[in-house]
Amino acid sequence: MGLKAGIVGLPNVGKSTLFNAITNSNVEAANYPFATINPNVGTVIVPDERVDNLSKLFNPKKTIYTTFEFYDIAGLVKGASKGEGLGNQFLSHIRETDAIIEVVRCFENSEIIHVENTVDPVRDIEIINLELVMADLDTCANRLGKIENKARISKDKESMIEVNLLTKLKARLESGKSIRGLSFTEDESKILKNFNFLTAKPIIYVANVSDSDLMDIENCENYKKVREYAKQENAECIPVCCEIEAELSKYSKEEKEEFLKSLGASSSGLDKLVKSAYKLLNLSTFFTVGSDEVRARTFKKGMLAPDCAGIIHTDFKKGFIKAEVYTYNDIMQYKNEVALKEAGKLRIEGKDYVAQDGDIFFFRFNV
Repeated sequence: MGLKAGIVGLPNVGKSTLFNAITNSNVEAANYPFATINPNVGTVIVPDERVDNLSKLFNPKKTIYTTFEFYDIAGLVKGASKGEGLGNQFLSHIRETDAIIEVVRCFENSEIIHVENTVDPVRDIEIINLELVMADLDTCANRLGKIENKARISKDKESMIEVNLLTKLKARLESGKSIRGLSFTEDESKILKNFNFLTAKPIIYVANVSDSDLMDIENCENYKKVREYAKQENAECIPVCCEIEAELSKYSKEEKEEFLKSLGASSSGLDKLVKSAYKLLNLSTFFTVGSDEVRARTFKKGMLAPDCAGIIHTDFKKGFIKAEVYTYNDIMQYKNEVALKEAGKLRIEGKDYVAQDGDIFFFRFNV
C-alpha cells in the first residue's frame, strides 16, 4: 500500500529539517521563504521491533519493513488558496497525500526569520488551516454551481445526495471549520472520496521546540498551546526538536540509542511521529515469514484475509482458498512452527476472516 503524508507549515518552521531527519537525506533547509518549491519525497521505515525479533527467529536472507512516504511541501502563506506564494501549486501537492503533518514553530530564535515576524503557534496554525478551508470552499462552491440545476431538474437520487452533502460542507467551511470530524452516511462517504478535500484529511501537529524545551516539555508554553489546539480537534500533538532529530539521523543505531538514553527517552520524536502517522490512517501490520524472507505488510483495519493476500499479489486474492494463521505473540512464545502446531496455535481461516494486527499469514491459493 502506497502511504503518503504531507509535511506542511509556514516558511521556516522546520519542515525541511524534519524531512531531512526522517529520510536522512540532504534537502535544502535554507533560511528564507520558499526554499522548497517542488515537493521532496522520502521513504521512511515504520519502526517495529516485531520485525527485528522475527528476523532473529527465522534468520532469513532478507528482512523487509513496512514503509511510509513523506512529502516535504513548500511553506504556505496567507492567501495561498488565492495563489499567493505559489499557493495553488503547493495545495495541489497536499491533495496527493493521505494525511497531513503540520509543523508549528514553538522555538524562539532571532537569527531565523519568521514570515509573520513573531512566534505565535496558534496564529500560525490558524493561518495554515484557514488556507486549507478556503481552498476546500472554492472546490465545494464550484461543484455546487455545476450540479444544483441538474439535481433540481432530474431529481436524480445520487445528485440530490451530493447537493445536500456539498451544502452541508459549504456551511461548515464558511464558518472557518474543517470538514475533518464530521460524520457521514455511507452514500456521502463514497461521494466525498471523489473530491479529495484538504480539510478532510487526518492531521498530526508537530510542535518544533528547542532542545532545552524538549528536556522540560511540560513547561514549554508554546508546546502546551499547540497541544490544547490539537486536543480541540481530537488530533495528536507530538513535541519534536527537529534540529536534534536531524543530527540523530546521522548516528548509528547504537549511538542513537545511547544518546536517547542520556535524554531519558526510549524512542525518538520521529519514531513516535511515524508510528502515529501509521495509526492515524487506521493501519495495521501482518507478517509473512520464512527462511527466504521476513516481511511486514501494511493493511487497513477491518480487511479480510483475501484482501490481505491481494496486497502480496492480485492472483493471491483471485484464487484465495484459505490462510494458515498464527500470531506474533504465539511464535515468540513457542519459538518454532512445529511447537506452535503441537500447541494448537496454528489456525486455518477462510474468506470471512478479519485480519488482526500481528497476524502471521501463509496463504493458499489456486489460479
